[in-house]
Order: sequence, then structure tokens, then C-alpha cells
Amino acid sequence: MPLKIELKPGERVIVGDSIVTNTNHRARLLVEGSAPILREKDIMTAEQANTPAKRIYLAVQLMYTARDPRLHHETYLLLMADFMQAAPSAWPHIAAVNNYILAGELYKALKSANALIAYESELIANVAQSGRKSA
Repeated sequence: MPLKIELKPGERVIVGDSIVTNTNHRARLLVEGSAPILREKDIMTAEQANTPAKRIYLAVQLMYTARDPRLHHETYLLLMADFMQAAPSAWPHIAAVNNYILAGELYKALKSANALIAYESELIANVAQSGRKSA
């Protein structure tokens, strides 16, 4: 069954290792096959990867879109180990990402990495709130 993608004017999507940019009209694409596909809203750039969890997301994204995901495993493992050392409570989120990577389900790993970003935001907010209470 083909994947149906609707693009807004000017919206971009990654299909395989190519970037497709829509023109100035809405478009509907039907994609058949098994190429990795990422909508613009799910694409993380190196400039946007400004927190540890976002860097993990970027590493998983690179795995997902790469012809050989193993090229990014070492980077992912280093980032994940650093994150776990700083925030051991994130283990359930990291374990979910790991399990999807091991199962070869990289899109699901990407979605789990997104949940890790949300968890990281909660941790940062809690630390900031604790700092305000003690001041």
C-alpha cells in the first residue's frame, strides 16, 4: 500500500537520501516502496541539535536516512552513554530507542527519540523551577 504525503506550499520532505521541495501549490504524493521518508517538521538539523537529547535524535535520524545505518552507531552510543551518565532517570526512554534500533525499526526509534527530547525538556524545567524556589 503506497504512503500518501500531502505537502504544503514550500514544504520539504526527505525521501531516501534526497530532499524533495514542493512548489507554491499544495501537492499530494504517493510513495511506493520502502525508502526512508521524513517530513520537514520531523527533520532535525545540526544547528537545531543544541541539547543532548536533540543530538541523539539527530544521530538516529542519520541512521534512518543512511544507506548504511551502522556508520552512525558509534556516535549514537557515545551520545547515549553521556546522556545516561547525566540523567539516569531517562533509562526507559533510552531503552525504547535502543530496542527499536536493535529491531531495525529506525522510524519508531526516531519517534522514541522525540519522546526523549520531551523528557529532557521536563528535566530542565524541573531544575529551573527548583532553582527559583531556592533563590
